[in-house]
Amino acid sequence: MKFSSALKFNAVADWWEEYIAYDVLKRYIYQLEKRQQRPDGIEPSYHDLEANEQTTLVDHTDTSGVDSLFKPLLDRELEKITRFYEAQENELMDELAELEQSITQQDEAGLEAGLNYMDEDDEEEDEDEEEEDDFNMVTRSEDHGKGSRHRRRKSSSVGYGTRFATGSIREEPRNRRFSVSSSEAGDLDASVVSLGPRPRTTSQVASGSRGANASMSPMGRARSLASRFRSMKDSFTSAGDTIWTAKGSYALDTRLLFKRKITNLYVSFCSLRSYVEVNYSGFRKILKKYDKVVYSELKERYMHDLVETSTPFTEESKAKVSDAIARLTDLYAKCVTNGDKSVAQQQLKLYQREHIAWERNTVWRQMIGQQRHGTGDGSGLLVSATLVQQEESSLIDVPTPLGNLKLTKKRVSLTVALTAFIALLKMDIVSGEEANKCFAVLIFSTILWATEAIPLFVTSTCVPLLLVCLRVIRGDDGTALSTPDATKYIFSVMFSPTIMLLIGGFTISSALSKTNIDRILITRVLSLAGSRPSSVLLAFMGVSCFASMWISNVAAPTLCFTLIRPILRTLPAGSAFAPALILAIALAANIGGQSSPISSPQNLIALAAMDPKLDWASWFAVALPVSIISIVLIWLLLLVMYRPSRSPDGEGEIEIRTIRPTRESFTLKQYWVTFVCLVTITLWCVEQKIEGLVGDMGVIAIIPIVAFFATGVLKKDDFEQFAWTIVFLAMGGIALGKGVTSSGLMVTMDGVIHRLLDGLSLYTVVLVLSPVVLVVSTFISHTIASVLLVPIAKEVGQSLPGNRANLLIFMTGLLCSVGMGMPVSGFPNQTAAAQEDELGRLYLTNIDFLKNGVPASIIATLVVATVGFVLMTAIGL
Repeated sequence: MKFSSALKFNAVADWWEEYIAYDVLKRYIYQLEKRQQRPDGIEPSYHDLEANEQTTLVDHTDTSGVDSLFKPLLDRELEKITRFYEAQENELMDELAELEQSITQQDEAGLEAGLNYMDEDDEEEDEDEEEEDDFNMVTRSEDHGKGSRHRRRKSSSVGYGTRFATGSIREEPRNRRFSVSSSEAGDLDASVVSLGPRPRTTSQVASGSRGANASMSPMGRARSLASRFRSMKDSFTSAGDTIWTAKGSYALDTRLLFKRKITNLYVSFCSLRSYVEVNYSGFRKILKKYDKVVYSELKERYMHDLVETSTPFTEESKAKVSDAIARLTDLYAKCVTNGDKSVAQQQLKLYQREHIAWERNTVWRQMIGQQRHGTGDGSGLLVSATLVQQEESSLIDVPTPLGNLKLTKKRVSLTVALTAFIALLKMDIVSGEEANKCFAVLIFSTILWATEAIPLFVTSTCVPLLLVCLRVIRGDDGTALSTPDATKYIFSVMFSPTIMLLIGGFTISSALSKTNIDRILITRVLSLAGSRPSSVLLAFMGVSCFASMWISNVAAPTLCFTLIRPILRTLPAGSAFAPALILAIALAANIGGQSSPISSPQNLIALAAMDPKLDWASWFAVALPVSIISIVLIWLLLLVMYRPSRSPDGEGEIEIRTIRPTRESFTLKQYWVTFVCLVTITLWCVEQKIEGLVGDMGVIAIIPIVAFFATGVLKKDDFEQFAWTIVFLAMGGIALGKGVTSSGLMVTMDGVIHRLLDGLSLYTVVLVLSPVVLVVSTFISHTIASVLLVPIAKEVGQSLPGNRANLLIFMTGLLCSVGMGMPVSGFPNQTAAAQEDELGRLYLTNIDFLKNGVPASIIATLVVATVGFVLMTAIGL
């Protein structure tokens, strides 16, 4: 969660204006960053008329001028927070002193203050009854009754009377157990005062009693007698009790009132403590961002010299608030929990949690409502771009009795897939019943995968369902397996070592990202790139490719797009470097998808199809040189097409702001993650030599899972955020491949492929296969392309002399990652196409992808088909 959102989430709603203006300060930091890039500093000059001196405010290498502009804003926020805190602290401390005094007075009054508590309540009930019985009496009697009632109300509202004011907890005199609602908070003081003893002389008590008895009806006298018996019972059963332990109505009401007052004050003090903590974090966060953006070192000095010495943040103030909270806990234990401080602390913390939950629920509902209606405060900058999926437009509206039916492209594609599936089931396209059914499933899945009529992973989930229900799977004897046996077989092959390897790759990627190792290493490498646009472009391409090898080509471009924001903010308007840099990161991330076995699912699918399995060292021996050459050639292409060094006005060259490496040193957790990752990768590289010990690379993948989740580096939430849709996608592809093999469809395809490739050499087959894979992977998902094409490549390789299946499988796996000519060709391209500037304008258009992505794809394909082929032959494939 971003701190600006966390600030809103944790702030007290009524105090919102008194918190640090984090978003305003952040906007000003970005303004300082832009001005700092001007050749003449932040402002052209500063002319002191009185001294007749003219000096530059900020030099390129000196940040003291920037500090002098930013510090007054911080000082103003600090003064505002200090002033508010002191006012709140004084107010709450006064309330605490008054509360302690009230409790002391109540202790002194004791239970005697409630001696006439029941009598007057019965008088009120008798009055109500007399009003009903004497409803038809003469006007004189009515006036007399009203006057007596008015006098009694008046005496109880200004003195120590026992009758409660309007809104107090005793609005229903017939009920002895009461609850205090939140609307009664304003009447708590008056209610507590009304519970105090009212001085009465003996004559007043006697005359009052005689007068009451004389004027009572028989029913009233009976009730009065019953109440006296109850009072006598309470006095006998509670002998030796105090006001805080007695069970009488007066004692219960008193404890309820003080309970509410203590609880409210406890929550207020806790809110004040939270106010200090949140603002302290706000100063620390904004100063850290300021130092990072403008390359200053203001944080430590300002926090130590000013923030930590201000009243709200001193140790004395913190101790004062903590002492007040402890005193309230003691009061609560005395008044409510019979002196049990542990129970008192538990109950007060429970009230605090409920209060915080209610406030946060309210705040979040308001924030979400504002975002939905587009009425947010707009105080934040456009930090990241979000690709909003708009509702698909309909091709045609078909009127039906139930309303108009919108025919969209996806619905048409789904209809075509279902029609083709049903038709193929009724036709004999290939020999063999099981093979024909499998062919129908293959065509049905291919159409859905290619058109994305339904989510890709849903199509993959349908594959085992169709294979089992249609009884496509055959046994060793050539007969179709029963549905229970087919189910066991399909699910046993779906969760293969390849899937475990994929999950192990997700674990390493998540650990590197969560511990910030990827950012630390990348920023240190990029800091060496200098300020020349061409070198910065090549450095980012290398970093994007390397990051894709280990944290996947899904997370790598996202990380790189975050790192280039400071550069994009300081570029002159209309600079060609911005689109060149964004496109370069996306293309390099696609190339990185072929560099290591765990960088993309298509590589794992290719590895799973190889027999014997290819070890990691052999993969790196081919993929790394191919990737490096491809990166360099695509870099040269972008330099020619964009000329990123040229200034927008055509005069001179732009200078890129250098990226400063992070100053954070490695922690013990980061060393642990690095050690586990290196050990795991090393074991993967030598897996064939230790196969007798570990069995398969999927077993090695368990090591990082256990090491990171068992030690707390990763949590349950991290596991839930893995790309499980990709896992199900791969599982569906594996199931389909097994179905094609088991049903006999592969044998039929083998015969057709033999006839097509009869007489062709190995390299001719490579030259034919390469453009086919490139075109397919350009228009559909790279993973789906590998699911469809790897089995074909395997069958083609097995039909060639010498069984070159592994070579063609390897070739297909690498080529599936280089389809990057369209905005939808892979996740890196999709992320790049969504990048916007601060005004909401896209950096890239479809023309950028066509003019640069298509040539880059062709270049990478030629590198794989030439250099890659030579290297594969050299390692014995």
